[in-house]
Amino acid sequence: MVFASLVFLCIFLPINIILYFLTDSQTFRNWLLVVASMLFYAWGEPIWVVLLLFSSIVDYANGLWIERFRGTGWDKLAVVSTLVTNLGLLAIFKYNVFLYETVNAVTGLGLEVPAGFALPIGISFYSFQTLSYTIDVYRGEVPAQRSFLKFLMFVSLYFQLVAGPIVRYATIAEDIENRRTTRRDISQGILRFCIGLFKKVCIANIAATFVAQYMGTDKEPVDFNTLSFGEAWFGLAMYSVQIYFDFSGYSDMAIGLARMFGFNFLENFNYPYISRSATEFWRRWHISLGTFFRDYVYIPLGGNKRRQYLNLFIVWALTGLWHGASWNFVLWGLYFGILIFLEKLFLLRFLEKLPRFVSHVYLLIIAMLGWALFYFDQKNFGADYFAQLQHFLSILFGNVTAENGWWSPQLSLAIWENLNWLLLAFVLCTPVYPYLSRRWEVDLRNNSPTAYFVWVNALQLILLLFAITMLVGNTYNPFIYERF
Repeated sequence: MVFASLVFLCIFLPINIILYFLTDSQTFRNWLLVVASMLFYAWGEPIWVVLLLFSSIVDYANGLWIERFRGTGWDKLAVVSTLVTNLGLLAIFKYNVFLYETVNAVTGLGLEVPAGFALPIGISFYSFQTLSYTIDVYRGEVPAQRSFLKFLMFVSLYFQLVAGPIVRYATIAEDIENRRTTRRDISQGILRFCIGLFKKVCIANIAATFVAQYMGTDKEPVDFNTLSFGEAWFGLAMYSVQIYFDFSGYSDMAIGLARMFGFNFLENFNYPYISRSATEFWRRWHISLGTFFRDYVYIPLGGNKRRQYLNLFIVWALTGLWHGASWNFVLWGLYFGILIFLEKLFLLRFLEKLPRFVSHVYLLIIAMLGWALFYFDQKNFGADYFAQLQHFLSILFGNVTAENGWWSPQLSLAIWENLNWLLLAFVLCTPVYPYLSRRWEVDLRNNSPTAYFVWVNALQLILLLFAITMLVGNTYNPFIYERF
């Protein structure tokens, strides 16, 4: 089940909200959220609930083991256990075929490649959550959770279970024990959810149709021999729009849902496309993943103090690999690792001296080229995915023939017919709306609380109706990060 579905919006969520607020009993609410989360996860793949429960049981026990044997040396066994369990599950269910194929390619052994498993949804997110919990308990940053019900609720909350953000236990430990939900929390949570739903359904899904048209999909490939230079760049720009609004919209919905039920999740995106460098971009994009690799990989390896650049490349190779079992993701991660390496050496000082517009253009170009590396993966484009990537990149860099050309009349028509939507997408990539909204909301709330209440509820209703209207009868509702 996904948030942007009629079943979730019209049945699952309303029933969950009504039942949750029937009583003030925290125990009942905890049980309700666990049961609802299990139903949410089991909607598409009931068998993998067992895997989720297994991961939760192991790391719950690891936390208690650490507290029982803290300082004796035996507590390290729990850290080993969580690393072996969580990374082992990822290796088995996500990377097993990739590992066999890589060994065969490097050694020529010709090992029989297993059929592989269907990737359990959300495994990359909840594995990192439980792993971070055990490590934080070992470091003494949080106490072990004594209640398995509360721990399972932390792991399985459906707000973030399928596609994040990666919520660390320390962030919501107080909410797990003593959460309270005010009417303002509910109102602001609904508004944030509706904004995220609008971004996903009305921006990302529309952008996805252009991406399929100009970059192709596994089911409907595009003949790049006839793809013009302008169409290639437009398709790539649309993919940049799609992946941002798709993932940030999902994060908005997760944060909004969490707030409705009394949990305070941290922000996961901060308008990354306004950045002026790759370094800044990755401080603003998928913040929860970036901080995870910083705190649990980069700093333990030595951070900036020892082998800084080696640590940097290790982190970015792993960041790429986390996104999928395909070499294009590793290449994508190393691509940003090299850019950040160059920025640390000299490029960042140079960019800071340039006019802001020039450095913004630099970031947009390198980010878009990075998304080209990200898009063509083995799972969705087959064994010749690198050949397709190379052909597409050659068009981006001016490999134009009489057959494809620089531009096409069809592209001009598509841009003209969707100009208002394109302008809206551009504006929503910037913090213009939040800035104006905050100033106007403060004045309105102070001068006329009733008018503010009416405005907030009207905005929620408008966004929700727009999204539901788009969903009705629309079977094309892809979600990019669900497969990670």
